[in-house]
Amino acid sequence: MIRFILRRILVTIPVLFGIVFLVFALARLVPGDPCRAVLGERATDAVCDDFIVRYGLDQPIPIQFGKYLEQLAAGDLGDSIKHSQPVTELLIERLPTTVELTIMAMLLAIAVGVPLGLVSAYRHNSPIDVGTMMFANFGVSMPVFVLGLLLAFLFAIVFKDTPFSLPPSGRLSSGVTIQPLAEVWGLDDLSGPPRGFLDFVSGLYIFSGLISGQWGGAADAFRHLILPAVALGTIPMAIIARITRSSLLEVLGLDYVRTARAKGLSERAVVLRHAARNALLPVVTIVGLQLGALLSGAVLTETVFNLAGVGRSLFEAISGRDYVVIQGFTLLIAVSYVTINLIVDVSYGFLDPRIRP
Repeated sequence: MIRFILRRILVTIPVLFGIVFLVFALARLVPGDPCRAVLGERATDAVCDDFIVRYGLDQPIPIQFGKYLEQLAAGDLGDSIKHSQPVTELLIERLPTTVELTIMAMLLAIAVGVPLGLVSAYRHNSPIDVGTMMFANFGVSMPVFVLGLLLAFLFAIVFKDTPFSLPPSGRLSSGVTIQPLAEVWGLDDLSGPPRGFLDFVSGLYIFSGLISGQWGGAADAFRHLILPAVALGTIPMAIIARITRSSLLEVLGLDYVRTARAKGLSERAVVLRHAARNALLPVVTIVGLQLGALLSGAVLTETVFNLAGVGRSLFEAISGRDYVVIQGFTLLIAVSYVTINLIVDVSYGFLDPRIRP
């Protein structure tokens, strides 16, 4: 297993290199003037000439790429052109929002999608099966921006001043704060990567609030993420339910399942202990792909619910031609996808011993 993991890591190195190079080159080959996109009305000819020289945009792309690789080797993702802020700091600020939203959305999708798929397959061609698949098709076809606005209208306006009322935007209510862990634990003098990691964890409001005893802030942050998580998790939930159903239906028709029934095992044991485990392999693959997609940022969801996450930040960087932010965030997304795919591949061996490397 260790050799398999090391081999997969070595294979991903050229993949990451290719992604970084393509993003680096395409961002500079797109028509348009980055200086005027960033500076707007302040972009005079003299200012733009200085801008291009200062950021090395007058040099050939291979030379620019070589300098960028030197920065990456030193652990430096560069400084944002638009915000004049290190990309690492932007990631520490924006990534926790996306991580929390992704975790809540995927937990919802798995907790609802897998049981729906199991019940639908077990009650094949019954009214329950038809109703479940209609719900799944509805979830796949409903655009996120429509569902998000409907949820915000329903729970923030229709249910206002009721126990079902939920905040429609933001991460915390007005007047509610969550102190950074460095302040709570008296680690203000901490610096370097440890401080960056601590600041990143502090941005996970629910988690940091729980481990630091800030229960009210954690509960408020959780309430703010309910509607975005439902809007974002609906499509993955529907996909997981459909894949679970089709996979389990295929497994239930195999010989070993009929043998298990012939041995007198209960239907519950046959479905859950024998069929469901083998049926989970395609489901795990879909979960991994959906998780990687959500970690890459949900632009529509973050925009509708006013969340400053990776997706929204990346969209703003692309619109403003902020090359450095695009490169840094894309590298993060690529590493996330590669890591999740590696975890999915390793999990196959635990779910099905026959395919262990």
